[in-house]
Amino acid sequence: MAFELPELPYSHDALSPYMSAETFEYHHDKHHQAYVTNGNKLLEGSGLEEKSLEDVVRESFGSNAGLFNNAAQHYNHLHFWNWMKPNGGGNIPGALERKIIEDIGSVEKLRADFINAGVTQFGSGWAWLALENGKLTVTKTPNGENPLVHGGVPLLGVDVWEHSYYIDYRNARPKYLEAFFDEMVNWEYVEQLFEAAS
Repeated sequence: MAFELPELPYSHDALSPYMSAETFEYHHDKHHQAYVTNGNKLLEGSGLEEKSLEDVVRESFGSNAGLFNNAAQHYNHLHFWNWMKPNGGGNIPGALERKIIEDIGSVEKLRADFINAGVTQFGSGWAWLALENGKLTVTKTPNGENPLVHGGVPLLGVDVWEHSYYIDYRNARPKYLEAFFDEMVNWEYVEQLFEAAS
C-alpha cells in the first residue's frame, strides 16, 4: 500500500516553545515527505506493495536496506507526531502507570532510563518504550530501526536525529529529551497503543 504524509494533528506552532514551527516545517514537511516519496519509489517492484506498513518494515529489514530505511522512518514518524501534543507530559493513565511501576520500577526510573537511552544513542536513531514478550522495556536503536524488527511493539519513541532538535536546542540533546518527556508526550496515545498490544 502506498505511503502518504499525514497532516500534523496540531498546528506547526502548537508545541512552541518546546518544538518550534520551523522545526516542524523541516522535520514534518520536508524530512517525512522525503521518506514517503523515496519509500513509494522503492516499494514499486519490491513484492511488498500490498503489505501493511508494519509488514513492509519487518520484511524489508536486513534484505532491502533502501526500502527499510524509508518505510521504517515513515512508520516511526507517523507515530512520532501523535506521541506529542500541546500541554503534554504530566499524569500517565492508570493501567499504563501500574505496568510501568511493575516492569520498570517507577515513572521516575522510566524517565531517567528513557532520557539516558536517547542521550547515549550514538549518532542518529531513536529511544523507545516498547512492549516485548509482555514486559515493558526501554531501548534504543540506530537510524530508522525500531522495536518492530526485534519482536517488540513500540509504545513511545523519540527521534534523536539532529533534524529533530538542532534548530531549537543546538547540540543540547539532553535538554530536548527532558522537554519531550516532561512537556510534550501524549500519554493517552501511548495508552491506546499499550491497550492494543496487550
